[in-house]
Amino acid sequence: MAESILIVDDDLSLRDLLSDYLRNAGFEVTAVGDGVAMERARAERHFDLIVLDLMLPGDDGLKLCRQLRSRSNVAILMLTARSEEVDRVLGLEMGADDYLTKPFSPRELLARVRTILRRTREGAPRTAQRLRFAGWTLQPATRSLVDGAGVVVSLSARELRLLQTLAENANRVLSRDQLMDALAGRDAGPFDRTIDVMVSRVRRRLRDDAREPRLIRTVRNEGYMLAADVEHAD
Repeated sequence: MAESILIVDDDLSLRDLLSDYLRNAGFEVTAVGDGVAMERARAERHFDLIVLDLMLPGDDGLKLCRQLRSRSNVAILMLTARSEEVDRVLGLEMGADDYLTKPFSPRELLARVRTILRRTREGAPRTAQRLRFAGWTLQPATRSLVDGAGVVVSLSARELRLLQTLAENANRVLSRDQLMDALAGRDAGPFDRTIDVMVSRVRRRLRDDAREPRLIRTVRNEGYMLAADVEHAD
């Protein structure tokens, strides 16, 4: 079956352009203009990825992204007409998997969509085996974390990939370039904060105090490390 994409943008001409381009690329596409219509569409069918504009009438893209991520691990590509870093960082912090700054070409959007969906399909980067550490169980098969009380915490595809990469290299410092390669198959640029934002998101999932983290530690000028003994569960 073709993968399904929901476009949420109040620019009708852009919606039509992207819809036609993605359909020609083999995707099933639904396009709507605001958050209310988005929720109606999601109630009617499953979507593999949501292309979500930042500036929308009513609830903006950041609020909708946060709401989506609180109850779903659907892939999200954020669109923004703003070039300021704070908007891109906020989008990632709210749970977006990636972002595109307008204007962009449909070809660039298609490339990002395919990359995100490929990463989502792959799920776990290497193994579906459960990993236990510091009272948590990481379950790649269900893309979730389970604490000692049995509370389940859902993860996005990128959050899973980052945490599993750290867990498989526990007590070893990984550079931002190594982590970016695991997440996106490329090195981090000198001003790219994607890894820092993703680490912040995973820390919140682990209830790890960002001011004094005890699990995912920052090693200055080197990178990040999961400071815990990890067991492979059956």
